Amino acid sequence: MHTVFLRLRSIVFLALMCIGAQAQASQSTLMIVGDSLSAAYGVETDTAWVNLLRERLDEEDHDQWQVVNASISGETTDGGARRLPDLLERHQPDIVILELGGNDGLRGFQPPVIRDNLSAMIEASQQAGAQVLLVGMQIPPNYGQAYTRLFSQMYPELSDQFDTALVPFFLDGIYNSDGLMQDDGIHPTGEAQPLLLDNVWPHLQPLLQETTAASR
Repeated sequence: MHTVFLRLRSIVFLALMCIGAQAQASQSTLMIVGDSLSAAYGVETDTAWVNLLRERLDEEDHDQWQVVNASISGETTDGGARRLPDLLERHQPDIVILELGGNDGLRGFQPPVIRDNLSAMIEASQQAGAQVLLVGMQIPPNYGQAYTRLFSQMYPELSDQFDTALVPFFLDGIYNSDGLMQDDGIHPTGEAQPLLLDNVWPHLQPLLQETTAASR
């Protein structure tokens, strides 16, 4: 009887190990590399768009996805490009959301430099086997219309060049609406966080579905 019990316990243990291995194998990772707009600057973390994304993934039966938020307030494309190789190696993401460039633009960095940094990040992500969702930004015309135009054109041009998904403008419907921007005029309020997610979701959802289907 004791021998039978030990055998049964071994079988149960092995079955649980197999279930755990299968669950781990089916886990997918979505990594966000962004600046303060994705780092919950000035808003409660629980209400920030990245946390709302986690909730929506569960609601939409994408609960196999884990979200890694590697965003840092004040981050530039140069900083992101330097951090990215280690992040890719550590987290091995299936999808990378690149939400950078706004700080570069506000500081007047040259568009070719910003573009080169974003290009390097897209290429590194794709070479690591991740799909990329590029988040487009626009800036006020502080440095003249020519600079503003070159800046905003970078994102669709990079999306075409590297065949990535694109959010045309992250702050669409937010930046010029009452009550949706903080007093600094740069960062969205807590009330705007669901709208940020709504701007991202239609472009992210096909990538989620494609990656999930490929893993089956």
